[in-house]
Amino acid sequence: MPHLSLHIREESLDPQVEPALIAGLTEAVTSVFGERVRPLVAVELIGIPQRRRGIGGLPTDEVAPVVVLSMREAAYHLPQVPDAPARLVAAATGAITGVLGEAVGRQTVVTLDGVPAGRSGIGGQVA
Repeated sequence: MPHLSLHIREESLDPQVEPALIAGLTEAVTSVFGERVRPLVAVELIGIPQRRRGIGGLPTDEVAPVVVLSMREAAYHLPQVPDAPARLVAAATGAITGVLGEAVGRQTVVTLDGVPAGRSGIGGQVA
C-alpha cells in the first residue's frame, strides 16, 4: 500500500487545501502506477505550527513541504514502470505546486522509502 505523509506548516492547511492535496498526491501515485493502485493510496497531512519549523538551524516561515512515500521496495523497480522514482518525485512535487503554487515547489522535499519484502503488514498479518 503506498502511504504518503506530508509534513507542512499548519497555517498552509485549510478546508479547501486539504482535500486538494489528498486528491493531488493520490493522483501523483496513480499517474505512475495506474488506476489499480488508487484504492490503496493512503495520504496523511501533518500540520506543524510555524514556530516549530526550522531550516538551517533557524526558525522559518517558509512552507517547505516534506513528503515521504513509503511502499515496498520492489515497486520502485518494476520493469513495466520505468523510472518510477523520478516520476514519483516529479508527480508529488507537481501535486503540491498545483495546490500551493510554483514557489512552494522549490522548497518541496520528496523522500521515497522502500520497505523490504516481509517487513510490513496489513490487519495484523505480514504482507
